[in-house]
Amino acid sequence: MSDAHIYSSDVAFTPAVKAIQARKGSRDAYAHVEENGGWRTEVDENLAGFLAQTNSFYLATASADGQPYIQHRGGPKGFIKILDKSTLAFADYSGNRQFISQGNLSENPKAHMFVMDYAHRRRVKIWGEARVVDDDPALTRSLMPQGYRARPEQVILFKITAWDTNCPQHIPQKFDAGDVAAALAVRDGRIAELEAELAALKRQPAPAN
Repeated sequence: MSDAHIYSSDVAFTPAVKAIQARKGSRDAYAHVEENGGWRTEVDENLAGFLAQTNSFYLATASADGQPYIQHRGGPKGFIKILDKSTLAFADYSGNRQFISQGNLSENPKAHMFVMDYAHRRRVKIWGEARVVDDDPALTRSLMPQGYRARPEQVILFKITAWDTNCPQHIPQKFDAGDVAAALAVRDGRIAELEAELAALKRQPAPAN
């Protein structure tokens, strides 16, 4: 957290933001959050559990002159690793080779992770600074998910400044195709069991009167 930040939430609640909050009537509520310590700054059990189930998120960066860019990152559940209480990391796979995020981070380390859980209508926002590590093959291998078909190109380390959750309002409920397929397989298996039991009952002789 920079010296200019009194509260962890100041990473987002700049003076301009606070002025608008005051004008629109929400400043008192967020001032109460600040009085209680602001947003969380370290990984806790809730965030660790959330990330363990995450297979997709959005990484936001900006160029030196402030031009924003958002890039999707995905992988198997748990591909975002926790290195310590304030550092996240993930293997960065080879893609379209535009290198916009990497270019932005080379001149402006400030970054943001926006993580959605559509099935449970949850989202987590993580502010911090990120850097690319492309000269440590051992680190890259250690972060590469076992059996995942992708070519790791480098690693992105993300140092957490603050993180917060959002209310579920307006989040559409969506389900991962793999989770849906697994649920349908369980249902179909149960249907098959019931049909087999019913067929067996029909083959039994009727009780004598």
